[in-house]
Amino acid sequence: MSKFWIVLLHTYRNKIKSKPFIISTAITMVLIFTIANINHIAKLFGNDVPDKIGVIDESGVFYPLLQEQVKPLKEDITLVSVSDEKTAEVNVSKGKHEGYLIIKQSSEGLPEGIFKAEDVTKQSSIDDIQNALQQVKNMVSVESLGLSTAEVEKMYAPVGFEKVSLLESAKSEEEANQVYVLVYVLLLFIYMSVMMYGTMIATEVATEKSSRVMEILISSVSPVKQMFGKIFGIVLVAFTQLTVFAGSVYTALQLNESISGKDSMLDILNLGSIPLSLYIYAALYFLLGFFMFATLFAMLGSLINRVEEVNSLLTPLIMVIVGAFMIAIYGRENPESAVVTIASYFPLFTPMIMLLRVGMTDLPFWEILLSFGILLASISIFATIGARVYRGGVLLYGGSPSLKLIKQALLMSKEEKKIEG
Repeated sequence: MSKFWIVLLHTYRNKIKSKPFIISTAITMVLIFTIANINHIAKLFGNDVPDKIGVIDESGVFYPLLQEQVKPLKEDITLVSVSDEKTAEVNVSKGKHEGYLIIKQSSEGLPEGIFKAEDVTKQSSIDDIQNALQQVKNMVSVESLGLSTAEVEKMYAPVGFEKVSLLESAKSEEEANQVYVLVYVLLLFIYMSVMMYGTMIATEVATEKSSRVMEILISSVSPVKQMFGKIFGIVLVAFTQLTVFAGSVYTALQLNESISGKDSMLDILNLGSIPLSLYIYAALYFLLGFFMFATLFAMLGSLINRVEEVNSLLTPLIMVIVGAFMIAIYGRENPESAVVTIASYFPLFTPMIMLLRVGMTDLPFWEILLSFGILLASISIFATIGARVYRGGVLLYGGSPSLKLIKQALLMSKEEKKIEG
């Protein structure tokens, strides 16, 4: 057992001390803080001067009303009255105004607008101006109809509409939205973790094999201990890095809250109201799924002669992971469909798709237990086969990487066992 821990700790220490690990972790942390606080960063480097929009009011009555509607947007838009279109064009060409609006009066006495700019596709204020003018039109229409304020409020009041679930176990709409967000964050988390760290495991094995270090290691440590030592070593690396990322996300969101004075995304989602059981299931599906895929990645890595060949041999397994993620996306709107249900019992799809079903539907407990049983049985089978393939695969050199090498690796593993026996 001591040799297993030596391999595990050696793998862990080498990875967390490596420059690629440190640089990638630092860059990701910077990206997290940047994305979480992009609105504040944009203000620091951007131009806080509001867009100036020229207005030519041919009707002579709508400009003051438009100004009232634009007041809430005063930090983003400033309206400037312009006497004629020629002057407005000169102001735009000189960069004084972003564009100009011509307001006309229709035959019904309602406002109509024409917005002109050097390139209207690059003007972010057009929608705000259009919405403000729409409000002016609504006001004029209401006034012409002689409606009172109470009548207008009654007309625009939202319709009474209540949603009632007949099942007592059904989630409320708010709970469903919270679970929906959490489930998809966790699905993306599982997907990215398996893709990133699974490839790291395969690359680690391939690197040692290509440098012929493996031949030295085999003489002192059994291939099975090497394989699981590396897997658990990378698992520790993954947990270390993911813990740093999770802490960065939390700190970045709290920083955004303290700067803006508004509730952070964590407060808005109110994740504390989500049942603890969902977090427990998510952790179990992640751990079991990660270990299952890690075993497969290590097995395939042992068949590779050069690091450059990693991607070509891992492609089929990566496509399976992508397929599971795509089915999970489809299951967003159809979590109880036959396709999603059947796919959730396929071992390589179970971690992601079963998590989706657990979060989005009310599953019987026996189905959840069955999914864990399938994962545990699959891990046992994959670990047994993977250990044998690893034992023989690390001694295979020459030839292009192919899944056919699995058979050769198993045969070599049997021969090696006979020699040891």
